[in-house]
Amino acid sequence: MTTLPLLLGAIQQQLGLAIVAAAVASLLLYAFLQIRGSNEPPGSEIELAPNRRPYFEDEDMEGPRLDKSLSWALILLIVVGVGLPLYWLNEPSRQSGALVSFDEEAAGRGFHLWSTGPTEGGHNIGNYGCESCHGPEGQGGAAKYVILPPADEPDAFPREVVWQAPALDTVLRRFSEEEVIEVITYGRKNSPMPAWGVPGGGPLNEQQVTDLLAYIETLQIDDKAVAERNQQLRGQYGSSGEGLFQANCARCHTKGFSYGEPDVAAGGAFGPSLISGVTLRQFPERDDHIDFIKEGSEFQVAYGARGVGSGRMPGFGTTLSDSQIAAIVDYERSL
Repeated sequence: MTTLPLLLGAIQQQLGLAIVAAAVASLLLYAFLQIRGSNEPPGSEIELAPNRRPYFEDEDMEGPRLDKSLSWALILLIVVGVGLPLYWLNEPSRQSGALVSFDEEAAGRGFHLWSTGPTEGGHNIGNYGCESCHGPEGQGGAAKYVILPPADEPDAFPREVVWQAPALDTVLRRFSEEEVIEVITYGRKNSPMPAWGVPGGGPLNEQQVTDLLAYIETLQIDDKAVAERNQQLRGQYGSSGEGLFQANCARCHTKGFSYGEPDVAAGGAFGPSLISGVTLRQFPERDDHIDFIKEGSEFQVAYGARGVGSGRMPGFGTTLSDSQIAAIVDYERSL
């Protein structure tokens, strides 16, 4: 689908370069012939001047030569009249091909950033190893992380845990591109995800962050693969509302879930606590609760009866079915 526009764009570009090269060469040749001058002695221009040399008779000038000149003029006029519309007829596909090429080149640069080591061609500059935590195909993985002791336990020691890094091959189903860029740039506090962007104190400039996003876009899986993954999660956690909550929501709403030491289920972690009737007070109407889980929240825009507006709740409408979301809602409203 993308090869033809790229090929046509390349042919058009090469044709344009050839025309420009021919025009420049002709101009240089004309300038050389004019500047070179003549070796004839002074005064010879009287005999050699073009307007003084014998030339064709009027019968010749106004006959075959004139017809030949007019024929060439007509041919060139046809070339210009037909060639320009044909050239611009390809403009939309050329533009789309340029966009595709731009995205592919950005994704290629992002692949180098994503990789852990030298890539094809021996490229080993700027490999920041995103795949070491999130998996080679963005399917999720694990990362070692040191948890600091709580402030009320001064005698406790830091300890290392294995943190389950989230899958990024569905991240654009849950977050917008702007949200993903913000997470890459500023990281996530109290998690293994560091700040990678320069504004957050990381090594990547703005273009590198967007290049990394372009590569992440190529990792996104289709609806069939999402359904298969959900089937696997149901086998692991069950298909009840509680099981679906564990598979999709506990990472943010249950402390310690990401490193295998879950605290109170839905007791709050990155996301707010959902126990003790919190969701009933936040969403008195069940349908509003369902819509919220489907669509998620907007950054710094208040939602619910209490007007909470900090952080971002991802939407699950493109990864979970209506019945699955309804089961999660019923479970949360029972806590």
